[in-house]
Amino acid sequence: MRIGIVAPPWLPVPPTSYGGIEAMIDGLARGLSHMGHDVRLFTVAVSTCPVRRLALFGEAQDDMGQALTEAAHVAAAYEALQDVDVIHDHTLLGPLVGPLTIDHAGAAPGPPVVLTHHNPFTPEAARVLSVVARRATVVAVSHAHARSAHGVPVGAVVHHGVDVKRYHPRPSAEHGYLLFLGRMSPDKGVHVAVRVAARTGRQLVIATKMRQPEEVAYYEREVAPLLGPGAERPEEATLEEATALLAGASALLNPIAWPEPFGMVMIEALASGTPVIAFPHGAAPEIVDHGRTGFLCGGEDAMVEAVRRIDELDRGDCRIAAERRFSIERMARDYLGLYLRVQRAAHHDPALLP
Repeated sequence: MRIGIVAPPWLPVPPTSYGGIEAMIDGLARGLSHMGHDVRLFTVAVSTCPVRRLALFGEAQDDMGQALTEAAHVAAAYEALQDVDVIHDHTLLGPLVGPLTIDHAGAAPGPPVVLTHHNPFTPEAARVLSVVARRATVVAVSHAHARSAHGVPVGAVVHHGVDVKRYHPRPSAEHGYLLFLGRMSPDKGVHVAVRVAARTGRQLVIATKMRQPEEVAYYEREVAPLLGPGAERPEEATLEEATALLAGASALLNPIAWPEPFGMVMIEALASGTPVIAFPHGAAPEIVDHGRTGFLCGGEDAMVEAVRRIDELDRGDCRIAAERRFSIERMARDYLGLYLRVQRAAHHDPALLP
């Protein structure tokens, strides 16, 4: 099958550090390619994903979220991918702008489109996606995500996957620290992770994206005072550094304060054999098996107690859960089944659409 994948233009695929969407796209493209499919990835030219790559922009674009940049990118993508069997889009504007590039008199209809929506279904996004859904199959990344769709027709729910072979669990005797890995944001609950670690007397390692002014302001206002004078400023981890940190942690602390659509770091932790201690918001209950691969906690006190019970969990169970439920092979199979249904519906019977 000829599969066109459209990545956003903001980061390379795979990302060099922070970038959950781009990491997921890289895994999906490689998973489909390993299955023998012809994968064509429209991204930025500096990307290194080992499939056929196409691009408009040479470098990742630093004006993230700018509509004009995204529109130019997706218009070029749809024009370049006219001859594929299905387009899998990971942008918001693609199914609106892209078809206009081939929508001219006498032209055959373009390939059917699947769009994975990675971000929250805000009222504004829902208004756009309700229009998108007229010509594309919209995918949510968790059942919690789909339930928040504000009436947008969701054609499928597909959990993300990771390449579990890239993660190497270590014996539990080598572990000791707690880990926070993610964006410096109140929604991610970094300040809660610091307080939990302090209350349990455990070392906390923080590896964080902190580039935007609001991220720096949150750190200086709420996190730095908890770390105390002389504490080193947390830094962003490369992919290799993040992999090593995940493998060496006793547990990943994920005290999210919002309904996160998925949460790649949680399945990366499980692939590393590292339990996840999280608040039960968003997709967390679909990822963490409470009492087996981590703990879902109703508040900060419960999270403190969960840290004290972490040795009750078998790290092997975490790795097995990742292999069975969150591999790139499972993700690729799920999406391939959807592509085939969408393609059949487009050419034969629209009633076959999911």
